[in-house]
Amino acid sequence: MRITLKVWRQASAKVAGKLVTYQVDDVSPDMSFLEMLDVLNEGLTSNGEEPVAFDSDCREGICGACGLMIDGQAHGPQKGTATCQLHLRRFNDGDEIVVEPFRSAGFPLVKDLVVDRSALDRIIESGGFITAPTGSAPDANLIPVPKDDADRAMDAAACIGCGACVAACPNGAGQLFTAAKLAHLNLLPQGQPERARRTVAMVEVMEDYFGSCTNHRECEAACPKEIPIDFIAMLNRDYRKARRHR
Repeated sequence: MRITLKVWRQASAKVAGKLVTYQVDDVSPDMSFLEMLDVLNEGLTSNGEEPVAFDSDCREGICGACGLMIDGQAHGPQKGTATCQLHLRRFNDGDEIVVEPFRSAGFPLVKDLVVDRSALDRIIESGGFITAPTGSAPDANLIPVPKDDADRAMDAAACIGCGACVAACPNGAGQLFTAAKLAHLNLLPQGQPERARRTVAMVEVMEDYFGSCTNHRECEAACPKEIPIDFIAMLNRDYRKARRHR
């Protein structure tokens, strides 16, 4: 395949950026999108040019490190797919593809396609954990958990923290990420003692960095793990209850 890329290049947040056009020839339709960027960078490096900076790690749709706006869509046009799992067979030979970084006030640009998503880490630090005494691990079946609750907690825990929900939201809201990180703890017995404190802490840190949710549902559509916005309703309910009883 021959693909024309229009890639956002910006040396740092302190200088202006622009879209630069590159042509990538002889790439396989079985390549992932990131593998195509690897091919592009190999060519740029061979020519003595600066390679395109982008984030990646596991390249298996698990770590959440990758994240690009591809033709204006977070992670690209294929539903339920992270950037690293998007393959060129989803496109046509000769296509022109625009590649940009996630754009949100909560994600300051670092370089080219790399943004600082540490605001998501701040939310986790504020309450995304369960305090437990140290010691040997308990038996897996020591605390009975209803299957429906266990299934819903697992659905929420599928969040990989990529930030696509924030990038896709017109308001730059972080509710779906925060709701998923809250739900997988708040649904389990182990998470009950700190449920109210955790909810208030995480929501208030979230609001320091991100916009407000107005139910556009773009977050749900962009999420590579297809996490439903039902969890946002749960977040709102838990937050109201926690504030009322403070």
